[in-house]
Amino acid sequence: MKFTINRSAFISQLNNVLRAISSKTTIPILTGLKMVVANDSITLTGSNSDITIESVMSASNEDYELKIAEPGSIVLPARFFSEIVKKLPDKHVTIEITSGFQADITSGSAKFQINGQDVENFPHLPEVEANNTVVLANDMLKEVIRQTVIAVSKQESRPILAGIHVTLHDGLLTAVATDSHRLAQRKVQLDGVGDVNYDVIIPGKSLDELSGMISDVDDDVKMQVTDNQVLFIFGNTHFYSRLLEGNYPETSQLIPDTSDTTVEVDAGTFLSSIDRASLLSHESRNDVVKLTIKPGEKLVRISGDSPDIGMVEEDVATSAVEGNDLEISFNPNYMKDALRSFGQSTVKISFTSPLRPFTLVPTEDTENFVHLITPVRTF
Repeated sequence: MKFTINRSAFISQLNNVLRAISSKTTIPILTGLKMVVANDSITLTGSNSDITIESVMSASNEDYELKIAEPGSIVLPARFFSEIVKKLPDKHVTIEITSGFQADITSGSAKFQINGQDVENFPHLPEVEANNTVVLANDMLKEVIRQTVIAVSKQESRPILAGIHVTLHDGLLTAVATDSHRLAQRKVQLDGVGDVNYDVIIPGKSLDELSGMISDVDDDVKMQVTDNQVLFIFGNTHFYSRLLEGNYPETSQLIPDTSDTTVEVDAGTFLSSIDRASLLSHESRNDVVKLTIKPGEKLVRISGDSPDIGMVEEDVATSAVEGNDLEISFNPNYMKDALRSFGQSTVKISFTSPLRPFTLVPTEDTENFVHLITPVRTF
């Protein structure tokens, strides 16, 4: 195996693949970077057994200035190899396997020799059928992930809640996440998906990582599913993630369809108010903020207190307030996360009682995005 490549272009692809490689793994070879050199391309692969990222550099792409002298393959220690390549002095780097699994790395006057491993010991990627491909717009996918991943559970006691439940039925894509204290649900109507149906649970960490990667490209994203893997394809990158096994809890009944009290607020303004109130609530043992609503007086007030420090009280500007008087307490962090996910839109918040979950929806699209928060009992 021997090839020469533009070093900076090589580094950008290395950085992509390194996202999937962890130094903490029970499978030692997964700390390595798999490199397969064909006659006209190089494929880099990194994996941590949860996600696998594969990047293909084609000789036909002039940016890589790729010259392949001899095909071959090797697994190299990933972090060490990438640090070497980043610190090399010249514009180009040449990598050659000399004997066994020893790699020579040459650039300008610098030369390194590092030991690699046999690619046959590297886990094989699953075969994914292309006949269930769905094309997702880049911006739409990023938004769906951003708006739902915030509700994914961080607790290990219920592993299934660490995922986002993604279904596709009759062209309607639905993504739901809940940690049992809050829930985020986003729906998108897709065109041209035919009779493709999905019902999978994708780890939130995987989708978070994917979101960061597709932010760097403009390409649409192709999604394909197998029994236990999902594959996203964009640009020259293949992003595999394992799927979570099990049944996701039925969430549709959790979202109330009636309300006794409603408030419409600007998401950004309300977020600032909650942020100020939480300065004191964070110092309190129970970390809650109270919302007092009196529609007859057009009053919506946020308050928070800490026995050791003091209290805060602020009236909230609203565009509409209707229904019954209400006092309700909640975790301000949940509210802040939800409000950030709405951006700069006007949000309608609907309540049924002080101890029942309440919902937030954007007023311009009440059907396709809903956030649900469970209140905190304070008496």
